Amino acid sequence: MAPHSNVKDHSRTTSDHRSALLEIRSLSKSFTGVQALNAVSLQVNKGEIHALLGENGAGKSTLIKVLTGVHPRDEGDIKLDGRAIHARDSGHAQQLGISTVYQEVNLIPSMSVTENLTLQQQEKSFGLINWKKADARARALLARVGLENIDPSRQLDRYSIAIQQLIAIARALSNEAKLLILDEPTASLDASEIKQLFSLMTQLKNQGMGIIFVTHFLDQVYDITDVITVLRNGECVGTFPTASLSRSDLVSHMVGKSLDDLATSSDHQATGKPQNTLLTMQCVGKQRFLHPLDLTIHAGEIVGVAGLLGSGRTELCELAYGSTKPDQGLITLQPESSAKPTAEPTSLIQKSLRQTIQSGMGYCPEDRKLDGIVAELSIRENMILALQASKGWWRSIAMSEQKKLVDDMIKRLAIKTPDMDKPVGELSGGNQQKVILARWLITHPKLLILDEPTRGIDIGAHHEIIQIMQELCEQGMGLLVASSELEELVMFAHRVVVMKDHHKVAELRGSNVSEQAILHTIAS
Repeated sequence: MAPHSNVKDHSRTTSDHRSALLEIRSLSKSFTGVQALNAVSLQVNKGEIHALLGENGAGKSTLIKVLTGVHPRDEGDIKLDGRAIHARDSGHAQQLGISTVYQEVNLIPSMSVTENLTLQQQEKSFGLINWKKADARARALLARVGLENIDPSRQLDRYSIAIQQLIAIARALSNEAKLLILDEPTASLDASEIKQLFSLMTQLKNQGMGIIFVTHFLDQVYDITDVITVLRNGECVGTFPTASLSRSDLVSHMVGKSLDDLATSSDHQATGKPQNTLLTMQCVGKQRFLHPLDLTIHAGEIVGVAGLLGSGRTELCELAYGSTKPDQGLITLQPESSAKPTAEPTSLIQKSLRQTIQSGMGYCPEDRKLDGIVAELSIRENMILALQASKGWWRSIAMSEQKKLVDDMIKRLAIKTPDMDKPVGELSGGNQQKVILARWLITHPKLLILDEPTRGIDIGAHHEIIQIMQELCEQGMGLLVASSELEELVMFAHRVVVMKDHHKVAELRGSNVSEQAILHTIAS
C-alpha cells in the first residue's frame, strides 16, 4: 500500500456511527509559523481501543491538548457522546468525561494515594475531611484497577511508576470518564507491568469505555488496539482496523516513505573501514558500577553497546566519557592525525568535563529530558552550551556567531521549528534529540558517545538520527552507541559490545553482528 496524504477512513460503516463516542471533524490548530493540525477528522467508538500514531511533530500532542482544553481550536467540531463540546481547560474536560494519563504521571507525589484520588471529591463533616470515607472511596477505586492490596494512606511516590499510572487511571474512573487518553503509558514499564495495564484496558473497553492509546511501540499496537489512526505533518493519513493493516504499510503511512526506501538507505550503514585509534580503555572499571573491561574505538567506526536493562550499557558510556570516574584502569584519547608527531595520547581519568570537551569528546545521555536539554532555555541557548563550556563562561560567544552556528545546525539536521528562540521543551522528542546532537557537533568532536539516541522518538526520526550517525562516521568521527534496539545496532554498528550483569561478555564483529548472536550471548 503506497503512502498517501489524503484523509481516508478504511474502518467505519454506517452502523459504527450509532456507537460513536468521540467525533472530531475538520479540526485545525496553528501556532506562530507552524500548522500543527490541518482539518483532522477522527472517530473513537464506545468499547474501542484506538491507537493514535505518527512521528514526533505529527500532531498527536496538539490534538490531545485541544481535546483536553489546554489549547483552543482554530476551526472544527468536537462531539462527545453526541453532544458538541468545547473544553475550556483540563478540569472542564474531566467534567465533560475526558481524562488523560501521561507517561509522566500528572498526580501529586508528595500527597497520599487517598488524597490524590479524592482531592476534588472529599466529604467533610463540620468543616473537617472525613478521612474514613475518603479511604473507603479510594479503596473502592483502587479495586477497580486491580490494586486492592495497596495502602492508600501511603505517599504516592513510595509506589512504582507502573502503580502510579494505574492510580491515575483510577482517578479518571472517579471522574466518571467516558473517554480515556493514555499518552505513552508503557514507556517506563516492564513486561509484567505492561501486561497488567493491558488487562485493565481490556476490562475498561469491555465496560464500554473508549480509549485513545498513544505509543511508539508497534508491537503493543498490534497486541491491544482495535483501530489505528495515523497522523503525519498535522494531517490525518487514515484510519484502519488494526487487524487488516500490515506493519510495513503502517510504517509507510507514518513516515511517508515505503520500507524499500528506508531499507535502501540503511543497508550500507556499517560499511567502510575503521581508521586510526581514537579511544582506548584498559582494564577500566568501578566497584559496584562496572566490572573492569577493555575497549578500543577507531575513527570512522560505530561501536554498538547491547544488553538488557541494567546490564551496564549506560555505565560504560558514563565511564568512557568521564561523567563517572573509574576507580581503576586507564582511558586515553589519541591526538588528531594532523597533530605533531611527538604529540602524546591524552589521559582522561583526571580530566574535568570541560577538558574532556576540549579534547574532542561529546556525550548525549540516555534521559534527554532530565540530563540533556534545559527545557526552559531556547534552542539557540541549548545548542551553544557545550561550546561555551569549553571556552569558559567568562569568554562569551558573540550573538552573531551563535546565530550563525545555530542556524547552520537547524538546516543541517532539519530541525522542525519556526525560529531558534523557541523554548526547546516545546519541541517534539525527535527534534529535542537533534538539538542535543547539534550541541556537540558545534564543538567539532572526534568521538561522540550516544546513549539510547532513538529511544522514545518516532520511526521517521529514528531513520534521520541513524542517517546522521552514518554521515558522521563517514566523515571520520568515532561513535560509541548504546541501544536497546538490537535491530538498529545490527544495521549500523561495525562492532557490538555485549553487556550482561555489568560485565562485558562479548565483542561481536563483521558477519557475527546479528540479533540472534547478541541474544544468544546475553542468554548464555
